[in-house]
Amino acid sequence: MAVTENTVRLKEWIDSSDNIVFFGGAGVSTESGIPDFRSVDGLYNMKYKYPPETILSHSFFCNHISEFYEFYKDKMLYLDAKPNKAHLALAELERRGKLKAVVTQNIDGLHQAAGSKTVYELHGSVHRNYCVRCGKLHDAQYVKNSPYIPECSKCGGLLKPDVVLYQEGLDQKTVNAAIEAIENCDILIIGGTSLSVYPASGLIEYYHGNKLVLINKSATQYDDRADLLIPESIGETLDYCVN
Repeated sequence: MAVTENTVRLKEWIDSSDNIVFFGGAGVSTESGIPDFRSVDGLYNMKYKYPPETILSHSFFCNHISEFYEFYKDKMLYLDAKPNKAHLALAELERRGKLKAVVTQNIDGLHQAAGSKTVYELHGSVHRNYCVRCGKLHDAQYVKNSPYIPECSKCGGLLKPDVVLYQEGLDQKTVNAAIEAIENCDILIIGGTSLSVYPASGLIEYYHGNKLVLINKSATQYDDRADLLIPESIGETLDYCVN
C-alpha cells in the first residue's frame, strides 16, 4: 500500500485521540474471503432461482424454509474465515483505550474473534440461532452441520438465525447504543461500506465532529462530506495506523 498524506494524517489523529468509533460494512470482511453483496463478484450478481434479496427476507423464511436454509448455509456461513488486519487493528485500538466501539453491518462475528469487546451488530450474527418455540440458542456450526432444516436440540422446534432479514426491523437497543457512541466520539472512521443500506447508513448523521474518515475502495454518496478520504485497502490502512 502506498502511504499517502491522508493515511499519515489519520495515524496522527488516531495517536492523539482516545474517543474513536468505527463503523464498518461488508468490505471489512472481504479481505477475510467473505464476499460482499454489491460488488461485481457479490451475491447480488450471482444467479439463483430467486434473487438473494428475496431469499433473505422474512416472508421467504416463513414460506420457503428449505430453500432459505439451502442458500443460507451455502452463501452466508463462512465459519473458516479468520480476522484480517482490519479486525486485528481495531481490536488493538480498543485494547489501547482509543477505540470506544465498533458498529458493524456484518454478521460474521470476526470483530469478536479478533478480540474486540464493544461491538454493536446492527444486523445480528450468524453465531446466534434461536429456537422459535423454546428460545434455546445454538451456534453456527450446529446449523451448518444440520441436514436440511436445522431443528432445536431441546424441543425439535425450528431454528431461526439471529440476523436481521429484509422486512425486519433493527434491534432498537443495539441502534440506540450505536447512536450514543457515534454522537459522543471525536473521530468516526467509516470503512468497507457503500453506505447505501438504510437504516444503518443513516446512523452517521448522528456524528457532529470534524474528523469524519472514509476508507473505501469505491466512491460513496458521502465522499464529499469526509474530512479524510482514503480509497485504499482498509486492512492495510488500519494496520499502518497501529504500527
